[in-house]
Amino acid sequence: MPSDAAEAAPNPPKPNPPKPIPPAHARFAIALALAIFLADQATKLYFLFGYDLRVHAPLVLAPFAELIVVWNRGISYGLFQQETELGRWLLVALSIGASIGLGLWMLRTPARFLAGSLALVVGGALGNVVDRVAYGAVFDFVHLHWGAFSWYVFNVADAAIVAGVLGLLYDSLVLEPRRARREGPPHESRDGG
Repeated sequence: MPSDAAEAAPNPPKPNPPKPIPPAHARFAIALALAIFLADQATKLYFLFGYDLRVHAPLVLAPFAELIVVWNRGISYGLFQQETELGRWLLVALSIGASIGLGLWMLRTPARFLAGSLALVVGGALGNVVDRVAYGAVFDFVHLHWGAFSWYVFNVADAAIVAGVLGLLYDSLVLEPRRARREGPPHESRDGG
C-alpha cells in the first residue's frame, strides 16, 4: 500500500522540448524584414540628422527626382491623415497589429515568395511605426516628378510596402493557382467524406 507521502509528491518537472528552428524561408523572411527596417531607419536618420535635409532641401538627384522633407501624418502616400494624438496612436496600434498578424503568417507560410512579400510589408510597416512614435509623423523624402506630374513623396518603408503588396497580389493571382494545380484536387476519404 503506498504511503500518503508518496502519493502527495509532485511529479518532477519535465524539461521544455527544444524549440524548432524555423524553416529556411522563415529565416530568410525575418532577415529581409530586418534589412528593410534597418535600411529605412538608416536613410531617415541620415537625411534628418547627418545630411540634414531639413536645411539643404531640395536635393536634386535628376530632372525627375529630388529629396525633400514631408511629414506624413497618414498612412502610405498620405492617405487617412491624422492630426490628433488619438489618430496617431490608433495608426500606431493598427500598424503594430497588422505587423504581428502578417509576421505570424510570414513565419507559417510554406511558400518562400509569399514569405518574402510579407517580410517587405512587415519591415516597412515597422519602420514607419518608429517614425510615428518618435516624431508624431512619418518622414517621407523621395519625390518623383515629370513636368506638371508629381508622384507622392515616399521613403524606403513605403517602397517596400508597395513592393510587398504587389508580391502578395502576384502570389495570390499567379503562384497560388500554380501551387494548387501541382498539388491536385483534395483526395476524398474512402467513406466519402
